[in-house]
Amino acid sequence: MGQLKNRCESSSCDYWAVSKAAGNLTNQACTLGARHINDGTLRLQFNREVSYYARGIVNDVAQGRKSAEQGLKEIKNEQSSLLSQSWEVAKKGAGAVAGGMQILTGAGICYGSAGTLCLFLGGPMMLHGANNVYENGRNLLEDRTDTEGPTRKVYQAIAKGFGQSEREGNIAYGSLDIGLSIYGLGRHVLKPDAWRLFRYVRTDYVRSYKNMGAGALSFEIYTDLQTVKQLSEEVEK
Repeated sequence: MGQLKNRCESSSCDYWAVSKAAGNLTNQACTLGARHINDGTLRLQFNREVSYYARGIVNDVAQGRKSAEQGLKEIKNEQSSLLSQSWEVAKKGAGAVAGGMQILTGAGICYGSAGTLCLFLGGPMMLHGANNVYENGRNLLEDRTDTEGPTRKVYQAIAKGFGQSEREGNIAYGSLDIGLSIYGLGRHVLKPDAWRLFRYVRTDYVRSYKNMGAGALSFEIYTDLQTVKQLSEEVEK
């Protein structure tokens, strides 16, 4: 009799653990849905599908079709999958936003230098920015990671023209992308409160990164680190 009671209590605890894990999975889906899905109908559908999936596992455990261990493992795998997808979406979204910032920075360089720095700095920065927006945007929309934009393909074609491979073209593209970003952070820009009737002097300027808020600077550093990571992966191939 005591053994039967212990077995029932153990079964009850297992069911409670699976139910709790299923609830956590549903809550996680709601959080990620709110973060990444703007359309209310699609977000509701996503939440409902995950909820049905979690409830199905709980029912399978309750009816003995799956053990509690199997149920917990499946729920954990689904949580890991959702987090992985969320991370990929965040990275691609950050890359697209960073590309947009590169375009604006390049345009600012062209305008601020009256076109004198446009050919060698502003123009390339805008081209890299547009390419990053294209690659990350398409990767995000089509759920892929291998999109190659037209600017990157030009680098690859130049590398092949010198008897190299696409790898060297990708390394050159990534290296210049980082270099342009560092220049953008370190270039001199006017202080927010600078005002003169005639010519500005050196004391009216400040390094660009000093004008950036902590959030914007952290975001820029994060995207640069991602570029460094991609570059190191190309070098190791």
